[in-house]
This record gives sequence, structure tokens and C-alpha cells, in this order.
Amino acid sequence: MDQSVEKAVHRVVRSMQENLGEPLTIDDMARTAMFSKFYFSRVFQRVTGLSPRRFLSALRLQKAKQLLVSTSLNVIDISHLVGYNSVGTFSTRFTSSVGISPTAYRRFGGSVPAVAVDDRSDTARIPSSTVSGTVLSAPGAPIGHTFVGLFPQPIPQGRPVSYTVLERPGPFLLDKVPGGSWFLLAHSLRSGEAGDPAAGDEQPYLLRHGPVQLRDDDDLTLPDLRLRPVHFLDPPVLLALPDVRSMAGRVPGADQTGFARTPAGPLAGRPERGGNGGYRGAAVPAA
Repeated sequence: MDQSVEKAVHRVVRSMQENLGEPLTIDDMARTAMFSKFYFSRVFQRVTGLSPRRFLSALRLQKAKQLLVSTSLNVIDISHLVGYNSVGTFSTRFTSSVGISPTAYRRFGGSVPAVAVDDRSDTARIPSSTVSGTVLSAPGAPIGHTFVGLFPQPIPQGRPVSYTVLERPGPFLLDKVPGGSWFLLAHSLRSGEAGDPAAGDEQPYLLRHGPVQLRDDDDLTLPDLRLRPVHFLDPPVLLALPDVRSMAGRVPGADQTGFARTPAGPLAGRPERGGNGGYRGAAVPAA
């Protein structure tokens, strides 16, 4: 990649971070990059994987996540600080992107006991496709629990269609996947006070792969995929990630969290543990 292009995109992302409460336009961003508006939009998406507007929206929600767990500011003030004039619009976008409401995210302290799955299946037919592979650790990285999930878009937000949490990088199996085009995300989970990297300074690691095309009843095996340190130009992980503390010492089928859950498989209302050493959770309350 042309270093001058990457530096220009870097300047724009830095400007976004410093002006999250301002109504930044594509023209403003292009001037910061010192490119024409049309060329800027193309190269920004090529470098980051997202359009400038979507990247800015993701940064705003990432900042809101940080403020919710690190300050006592109310939701209205936080929505204004990150550029939303309407708290209703902010709450709707936060909930659809993070998976739970701002109030619930604060109550859980920046992580969730389990991730809600996007059940796209027809009630008359349960999806039977699977996606498997192996997640490799980044060289020299002290990585423990690792989230692996499939999403309908390149940015990890909203509900995955299938996911698991590995005790450590290694083989994974994602089942009950509907046919379609999906993006795979793997992300290391913090071992400290919360599972979400927005809540602390610990170095996160990730990998992105896709899109992968899947037909109904497919069994797809991906090539080995390696985690890497998160880069400044990576879109933020908006999905509220699981809290690894809720998994420590858990006996499969036992519910130690105390949170209400909806049925999600043979152990209805409780986390499922698969043969690959991972955990697959059911839904958590949205508010």
C-alpha cells in the first residue's frame, strides 16, 4: 500500500477521533486527507474496509462505550458528546450495533455474560451448515479466551449468526449457520475486569476473513487464520463481547451468571459448550 495514502487516512481517522461531537462531512475529511472527495472515499474504503461515514459512526459508538463504563455521565450527555442530537437515535443505533442498550451495557460493566445470536432461520427449517477452521495465536502474544463469530458485514457489530468462545486459540466449529455471505471475526478477550477492549488498555488481537459464501447444508473448512495486534486503522469492534470471568470454572450446562436468557438449543436458557472447547451463549436482556 502507498505509504502516503495510508498516512492520509491515518490523519483523517485521528481527526475523526478528535472531533467526534462535530458534524464532520466528507468534504471536511477529504480536505484533511488533501485528496479530492471522490478519490478520498475510494481509498479510505480500500484501506479500512469501510466508508468514511460508517467508520466515523463506529468511532462514535466506540467512544460512547468507553464513556458508559468509565464515567458517570448520563446517556443523554454521552449521546451529545459523540455527535448525536437525538438520544433516541443514539440509543437505537447503539443497541443495533453493540447488541444491548446503553443502559444495559453500563449495567454489565462493558461486557456481557453471553452474546445474543441473530436467528435468521425459517421456523420450519433449522440451518445445518457449519464453518470450521483453526485460529492461530499471534507470535509471542499471551492470549487466552478468543471470540470467533460470523457476521453479515465486515464490521463486527450487531448479532453474529453463529459464534463460539475458545478457551485459547485453536480449532473452532460454528454450527447452525444459514446459507449466505458471511465475514468471520476472531478477537481476543481481556482477562481483566471486562471482556470488552473498550473498557481497558490491554492490547487486543484480532483477525478478519471474508466474505465466505455458504450454501444450505454446506460444511466449509477455512484455511488456518492467525490473530494479529489491532491496528489504528482497523474499524472498532462494536459488539459487546463476553466477560471471560463468567466462563471461569464453569461446568457445562450450569448457569452461574444469574441473568435471564432465552432458549438457544439443547440446554435451553443456558450456555452450550461444544466439542471444540468453546462456549456458545444464549440471548441476554436488551435493557
